[in-house]
Amino acid sequence: MTAVDVDSLATYDSATRNDQRFDGQFYSAVLTTGIFCRPGCPGKPRAENVRFFTTAAAAAESGFRPCLRCHPESAPDAPAWSGASPVVARALRLIGEGALDDGAVSDLAQRLNVSTRQLQRLFVEELGAPPVAVAQTRRLLFAKKLIDETDLTMAEIAFSAGYSSVRRFNEALKQTYARTPSELRRKRRRSSANPDSATIELKLFYRDPYDWPAMLAFLSAHATPYVETVDRTTYRRTIQIGELRGVISVRPLCDKRALLLGVPTKLSRYLLPITERVKQIFDLKADPAATAAELSADPAMRELVESHPGVRLPGSWDGFEATVGAIVRRSAADRSREQLAALVERFGLPCDDTGHPGLSRLFPTPEQLRTAPMEEAGMPEGTAESIRALAKAVVRGDVCFDGAVDVEQLVEQLGSIPGVDEHVIQFVALRVLSQPDLELCGNPLLFGTSADKLTPLVSASGAGTSYAGMCRWAESRGHALITA
Repeated sequence: MTAVDVDSLATYDSATRNDQRFDGQFYSAVLTTGIFCRPGCPGKPRAENVRFFTTAAAAAESGFRPCLRCHPESAPDAPAWSGASPVVARALRLIGEGALDDGAVSDLAQRLNVSTRQLQRLFVEELGAPPVAVAQTRRLLFAKKLIDETDLTMAEIAFSAGYSSVRRFNEALKQTYARTPSELRRKRRRSSANPDSATIELKLFYRDPYDWPAMLAFLSAHATPYVETVDRTTYRRTIQIGELRGVISVRPLCDKRALLLGVPTKLSRYLLPITERVKQIFDLKADPAATAAELSADPAMRELVESHPGVRLPGSWDGFEATVGAIVRRSAADRSREQLAALVERFGLPCDDTGHPGLSRLFPTPEQLRTAPMEEAGMPEGTAESIRALAKAVVRGDVCFDGAVDVEQLVEQLGSIPGVDEHVIQFVALRVLSQPDLELCGNPLLFGTSADKLTPLVSASGAGTSYAGMCRWAESRGHALITA
């Protein structure tokens, strides 16, 4: 729906006090001022002057502008699975990847195998705004965030936010905020950005609670040698976008309900797609309150969920990388890290001057592995054949990991690859497509070693009764629960 029922006292109460549970899940628009705000904004409008919208795009489409006090651009994203049809959820993921920065809505609809008219209708019905408006609001709010949190030049911000020209960037900001970008920067909150730093830092906000140690434990157990490192506080990995290479880092700011993302300044042009991928890795769109309520309805899970608040669904940076890692771990669990290290060292391109021990290579691309003699790096013949078959399928376009693919398509695509079994497919669906409702009980790819105990993972971006089976399986064996 475009607007929430104004007569809902619970909604109005949440919007007029600091109730962080609803942050990013709806916005209150004030008729007398023409602005829209996050729950907890210091402003206290009268109830009869307030309308509620489920998305920032819907509020903007109705003519309201973002509040300069509560900063809607800093709100956590709404859960992708909450109230959205599969088509809209996939479309939002593609928009997050930049599908409408240069492309048309018709191209987006074609990738989703629906008509342009149907896609427009679904967006208006479910989000209150058409796809173009959603993409425009996304660019606008991200640009405002960069103005506040970084010392990038306005030209750099314009292209980082997905605008095709500085002129369009200036027009959009001035039309929305009635101020030029430079005026907004002069009035911003004090920035902690260091203009001489080689790294750009952005705060990515989430809804409390967040089980950060558990997330790091999972990522550490599944880290790719030379590509990813995890210490007690920070996750780092090498990336390449276009011809540019570098290392990103993520660490918690627990007092601010945020993660701090560090990106090399040379990659500033790609800040928006980088932040979208990082949000997916760390499941920053999750609604932990809704998850806990749903999972706690099962008596077998209640105690475990209460003892591990803030369960999240760990994602991945790249679908091909995650699938190759799953194939290797499935075929040789005891030697998987050694085999992945040899694969990356032999075929991955160097990422020099990272400044971090253990980070020196990029993960090999499908083009690099489709004919690679992986056996020479110690890979078993069957595993090497599976990886080459996967790489060839990705290069041909027979296997796709972007937001256009759904679970059924992924199962069909990966099912044709030799050596890819149900465990691998479900693991990839969980980490690459962020599918929470899977029967993962007993999947060996989810387990890491901690004090010689297997630790089952319970995912949590959405809730389904299938998790009860995993919980009972864990309890029956006396294992601890990792809620990563």
